[in-house]
Parts: sequence; structure tokens; C-alpha cells
Amino acid sequence: MSTENQHPEFYASQVEESVGYLIARARTMLSRAIEEALSDLDVTHAQGGVFLLLAMGRCNTAADLAREMFIDSAAMKRTLDKLEAKDYIRRFADENDKRLYKLELTETGKTMAARLPPVYAEVLEHGFSGFAPEEIQFLKYLLRKLLANRPLLEARENHCKGN
Repeated sequence: MSTENQHPEFYASQVEESVGYLIARARTMLSRAIEEALSDLDVTHAQGGVFLLLAMGRCNTAADLAREMFIDSAAMKRTLDKLEAKDYIRRFADENDKRLYKLELTETGKTMAARLPPVYAEVLEHGFSGFAPEEIQFLKYLLRKLLANRPLLEARENHCKGN
């Protein structure tokens, strides 16, 4: 009997009930809606994240942004190049370490950053239609608890890579 056409049993319901699957689907759904909403501003969802993180002061280098947004440095460089070409950001050498470049929003970038929160809020308002305020608060609590496990996941990743 040939084994080349045999596959382990696969239960779609197990995948569809997986927390990871549900989080990924919800993220993709919201991300696509935000991408569409931002298209009128000629801004991508990834670029919107850069605007917000710089405007909030959470990040000030490409490495910080890449780490915070969970994307590789090459993708971040391409995003920053596009934003710089549109005069939304400025790169400048760190006074203490000339090898390090810091980032800041230009005046045009600050104006654009100020336009983004209402766009995100409108998308989320539609996406969370039918949710009670308490449900949204509990979801945020659970997501913060999940995000607090980032060091554990990074340690596991480093261990698996042999670092």
C-alpha cells in the first residue's frame, strides 16, 4: 500500500477554535480595514504605525521601531525611506554616537500623525460593533497579559536558535 497519498487526520475545527488562529484572523481583518481607510491619505498601515510610535515618543530609531512592530530591519528601512521621501520623517545622527541615526517627525509628519487616530478609531468602532464597553476592557486586559509574555517568547526563540 502506497503511503504517498496518506496524510495525518486534520481537524479544521481544531484550527478554527485555536486562539492563535482567531487572533491572526481578527488582526488581518482589522489591518485590512485600516489599510483601506488610510489609503485616502496615501499612507499604509505599516507607515501609520511608524507615525504613531514616533508621535507618542515610544521609539526614536529604526531598530526600536522594527522591534516594536515585529518586522525585520530591511522592511523597516524601506518604510522609513518612503516616509523620508515624502518629507514625513527626518533622520539625524545621534550626538553621543555618530553611528546611530535617530528619527523624528517633520512638521508635515506631525500634521499627518495627528490625522491618524480618528481614522483608527472609526475602523475600530465598526470592528467592535456589538461589544459592550466591559467586553472591550476585558479584551484589552487579556491582550496586555499576553503581550507581557513577550520576554518568555523571545527567550524561547533565542533558545531555539541556539543563542
